[in-house]
Amino acid sequence: MNEWGGEKTTTQRELQSAIATWLERFGQALAEPDAAEWSDLFVEDCFWRDFLAFSWNIVTLEGREAVAAMAREQAAAIGAGSFKLEDDASLPLIDETRGWFTFTTRTARCRGHLQLEGGKAGVLLTSMLELIGHEEPTGDRRPAGVEHKASRGRRTWADDTAARKRVLGHEEQPYCLIVGGGQNGLQLAARLKLLSVPTLVIDALEKPGDCWRQRYPSLYLHDPIFLDHFPYLPFPDHWPLYTHKDKMADWLEIYAKAMEIDFWGNTRCTAAEYDPQTEEWTVAIVRDGRDMVLRPKQFVLATGLSGAKNMPRIEGAETFSGELYHSADHRNSAQFAGRNCVIVGSNNSAHDICVDLWEAGAEVTMIQRSPTIVVRAETMRGFSKHLPYADPSIPSEFADLISAAVPFKLRYQSETDMTEALKEIDAEFYGKLEQAGFMLSHGADGTGFLMAYHRRAGGYYIDVGASDLIAGGEVRLAQGHIARITSNAVILADGTELPADLIVYATGYRPIDELVGQLISPEVQAKVGPCWGLGSDTDGDPGPWEGELRNMWKPTAQKGLWFQGGNLMQARFHSRHLALQLKARMENIETPVYG
Repeated sequence: MNEWGGEKTTTQRELQSAIATWLERFGQALAEPDAAEWSDLFVEDCFWRDFLAFSWNIVTLEGREAVAAMAREQAAAIGAGSFKLEDDASLPLIDETRGWFTFTTRTARCRGHLQLEGGKAGVLLTSMLELIGHEEPTGDRRPAGVEHKASRGRRTWADDTAARKRVLGHEEQPYCLIVGGGQNGLQLAARLKLLSVPTLVIDALEKPGDCWRQRYPSLYLHDPIFLDHFPYLPFPDHWPLYTHKDKMADWLEIYAKAMEIDFWGNTRCTAAEYDPQTEEWTVAIVRDGRDMVLRPKQFVLATGLSGAKNMPRIEGAETFSGELYHSADHRNSAQFAGRNCVIVGSNNSAHDICVDLWEAGAEVTMIQRSPTIVVRAETMRGFSKHLPYADPSIPSEFADLISAAVPFKLRYQSETDMTEALKEIDAEFYGKLEQAGFMLSHGADGTGFLMAYHRRAGGYYIDVGASDLIAGGEVRLAQGHIARITSNAVILADGTELPADLIVYATGYRPIDELVGQLISPEVQAKVGPCWGLGSDTDGDPGPWEGELRNMWKPTAQKGLWFQGGNLMQARFHSRHLALQLKARMENIETPVYG
């Protein structure tokens, strides 16, 4: 039996002889990279996606020359070898031309996937799994927890925990400070905990999960639960497919306790400055109203993908006599029953708040200012059943590698195909929306909502009910730009007057790199550059092309500054990569960064 529960086959190595042969030749080429004939190993338009193993970075190399350049520069320092084919036929993405393999470098154990085209590599994936000599204490390596003998003055787990809380951030500085106690900050902190990296998480809110608790009551996650498992502590088998926001909030609090994460609530970061001489940060914080200073070596912003609320400046807004706020501040719709509510925006939050208000009996109007990508959650649920994450025999972290085996540029065709399939499956649904006047988009180049997420983290709605209300006229639709706001109405550029007792700006957030400018300096913000986006040169994602998400989970132009963000699946997958980089630096392991 293999680790997934399937039967091994004795013919698998024969089936994948071409993979095994290529791996042997690849190892030989890495031993003498300057003399190697890389054209014998890689096709001209190949891709090599690497997560730390060779680059100590997250990069996708496109084209044979780029592949050869990294190999020549990194091979000697990395010392990769011991390439071994995983001859297990039950593993996904395995046939005569595709296969999984393991290897080691001087400092790490790694895994990879290879896709051959005519005997040469078309796509290569390599990913670091763990640092040699600094493995996580899990499974057979788990600590005993107690010494079974009588001992006067014995210290208990409670004693050690209390002592750590008294000392960390006071007598002892954290090696890593994480700003943001949501799913991103907590998952990274959990991984660092198991790697014995002293870490402190701070959050402006009181408790882990409060970032979810304060959202509007009707909010549910749009992703099915099998995409969202946390490291070390997956959701129970009975957990519902879609999670209510308060249930997720409670899970974050449980997770923080179970993983023994050091968390300071009611703590706001106000400024940070890096000293290149001491190679540490001076971070000003306010904890429970008291000014403090922390001095970590590594500073991680894990506040999500967004910075400050994007509040458009509209003439006359200051004269409005009703309530006006950002979607992030929407809490309770019951008070608006029977009243006129205007929602500015047409992406996820705008739709969700429209439903929330409509269910409370409000008169709701959405102002759509630009076309929006819409996909039905029920249709996507059908597609999701075929994902590796939905297979209970495949661990989430292996499913993450399966997903990562396809570089972003090669996803264009599959995303376009999915968009066309959705248009066919839900043709009647889309027809009704268009008849109601809703401006539909399917992405700048027909690649749909997933590519829009990676390019700009917005521009779409996953329908969980609002579209039917719009198509049926229950939620009214207005379009165009807002000319001004009066004491009791929103006036559009064409003169349309929308009576309003409530105006909600569901207008998104400022880029997260602006937070760098506010906390650190405009100079560091300019040096680091944009966070998120692929450089596709589409709306909201200016070029040049990078092929990976900019500045996320990898070294930035500012030493000691890191970003941890994304959805729950990305938080789980990439928290491993960021944790390994931070641990390596704490242990003074050489980390020659490429790219």
